[in-house]
Amino acid sequence: MELSIHNWMRAEPIEQTIRRIAELGYHKIEIQGSPELYDTKKIGKLLKGHGLGCWGSVTLMLEDRNLLAKDKAQRAKSVQYVKDVVRMVKELDGTMVSVVPGTVGKIIPDGRPEEEWEWAVAGMKEIYEYAESVGILLGIEPINRFETYFINRGDQALALAKEVGPKCGVCLDTFHMNIEEDNTYDAIRRAKGRLVGFHVADSNRMAPGMGTINWPKIIETLREIEYDEVLSVEFCSPLDRTPANPYPNSIDLDPTGLEPEQKKFLEDHGSSSVTEEFYTMLTKRSIEELRPLIQ
Repeated sequence: MELSIHNWMRAEPIEQTIRRIAELGYHKIEIQGSPELYDTKKIGKLLKGHGLGCWGSVTLMLEDRNLLAKDKAQRAKSVQYVKDVVRMVKELDGTMVSVVPGTVGKIIPDGRPEEEWEWAVAGMKEIYEYAESVGILLGIEPINRFETYFINRGDQALALAKEVGPKCGVCLDTFHMNIEEDNTYDAIRRAKGRLVGFHVADSNRMAPGMGTINWPKIIETLREIEYDEVLSVEFCSPLDRTPANPYPNSIDLDPTGLEPEQKKFLEDHGSSSVTEEFYTMLTKRSIEELRPLIQ
């Protein structure tokens, strides 16, 4: 297995992120799903120059991005956005895109269950056909009930993936599984043959090793189903604004380069902009916990 890490958890130049993760020993990046921000030729050269690759990306389903929207034009715009993320990953020689079908933070449906299912299947099929044509895998990602009412568990993601196409997969996340699954290890086992990505954060959404998740057993179960691809670190640290904060230098009070969209995404996840010192610590803790388990 190899280790990757997302870059949406802190607003900073991607050059800084790439330099940090290369120095710490990561293999790849799972790049933020914001294709409008990146010159893929430039990013590709940066990655290559640091001995890194692109594993994939995750869609940032914010604002009006919603494959389940009642409005047809909104759905079409959302489909195009995911296609643009797929194209970005292809240009970076990546492998997969993790797709969250509904708007993150939206917990009130637009239509009846059968309508939304039909809209989700139709939108995902269109994206899937494009992804297949350029050789990029799709993984439908379940996220917890406090962030979406649609696709919270692995079995739901598998049901949608099977309707979309034979190579459509799922992307599981330990933080969300810890909330939603009756048994995390069984959820991983059920995804055998369809698991195309795996996000890692601890039970408190801090770096692996800072919560209660049994990481040796997680890795053992992944090996059991013959998943030997990439673990993508995706902590999103909840910040302590009280005197009990064990990390007093964690909150960046004057962030630079924080796009409004990224700011909202972080706030919706119970976080905010973090300092470089704190972010580097979390990035280092993640690889120190996981590297010995995958070697």
